[in-house]
Amino acid sequence: MSLATHPARAFLPYPDAAVPNAAAGPLRGLTFAVKDLFDVAGYPTGGGNPHVLARSGIKSATAPTVQKLLDAGARFVGKVHTDELAFSMNGQNHHYGGPYNGAAPDRITGGSSSGSASAVSNQLADFALGTDTGGSVRAPASHCGLFGIRPSHGRISLRQCMPLCESLDTCGFFARDIGTFARVANVLLGTDGDPLPARPRLLLATDLFALPTPEARAALAPTVARIEAILGKATGVDVADRPLSDLYWAFRYVQGWEAWQADGALIEQYGLQLGPDVAGRFAFSKGVTAAQFEQSTAVRSEFTAHLGRLLGHDSILMLPTMPDIAPLRSAPMESLEDYRTAAAHTLCLTPLSGFPQLSLPLSGRAGAPLGISLIGPKGSDQSLVAVAESLMTALV
Repeated sequence: MSLATHPARAFLPYPDAAVPNAAAGPLRGLTFAVKDLFDVAGYPTGGGNPHVLARSGIKSATAPTVQKLLDAGARFVGKVHTDELAFSMNGQNHHYGGPYNGAAPDRITGGSSSGSASAVSNQLADFALGTDTGGSVRAPASHCGLFGIRPSHGRISLRQCMPLCESLDTCGFFARDIGTFARVANVLLGTDGDPLPARPRLLLATDLFALPTPEARAALAPTVARIEAILGKATGVDVADRPLSDLYWAFRYVQGWEAWQADGALIEQYGLQLGPDVAGRFAFSKGVTAAQFEQSTAVRSEFTAHLGRLLGHDSILMLPTMPDIAPLRSAPMESLEDYRTAAAHTLCLTPLSGFPQLSLPLSGRAGAPLGISLIGPKGSDQSLVAVAESLMTALV
């Protein structure tokens, strides 16, 4: 059975093309999948939309981040599905359907890096590249029981990757185990510009832990206690410097403005047929005004400075990744949209600030995974991975 016809439905049915990798390197023996936003020589880049695919043609060059993995010895096994134009967080593409969650097959993967999370959670690849603008690595990592990182903004190259929002887009990745995750991190993240101390101070986001459902909070409580037993008692803090709804709307306006700058002309010039959920988001984006964008940018700057002061150079912040386990695949669109909105109130904080966030698969309920996250100061990405390694070693 080819990967394209596997029941997980993670991979796109593109004709196979040779993608050479180095015979040796730190990632030798590992396989990886690539979200269909990145260019890979010999393949088209479809962006989750048939019209974009039709216009793509076969790419003659590979995105630098993909090439870095190949040069490190990892073997490319295929391109995987993305939500349409990466502007969704559910993983159910109107044109192509939704990949299956390997940890909870009756529940959504989350998106927009849906195929990446599906490929890894179904053990069809050792790790996978995704992107995270508003939660597109962190959400599926939580839903599918994976390690997943949204790195510091600009930490990993997005050259030759379809953009959605220039100041929010990041390249992240998934793995099932911390050892593989750390190997990939060593290749892609480089050396920290602002490393954390060997034993960072632990903060707990009191206001954000009030957001999950009661069932999710109960599931996360033992995990919080286990982490505190290793890293020390956490100090409770309120992360938001204003009502969370204000930060949410600042994020929405920045995202909307930049998404329309990136894709508006393409949508209107070529009459792209979009799924109803994505079409609604672009309709909202078209209506965002320059004044709303500028005001939101000011809010963003103030919050970023506040979070920087809160974390300093020696602290990490613990928070829930998502408000609950993944919704059922059968959930109506209205319910999924409500869940997306609830999740965005927590997920928007690192896109606004540009700080790194790592989701760890340490909780669950009702037979489905539930992630818990760590945020560090900007530039502390490798330190966060090292903290995760120490936690997983201690928890074994």
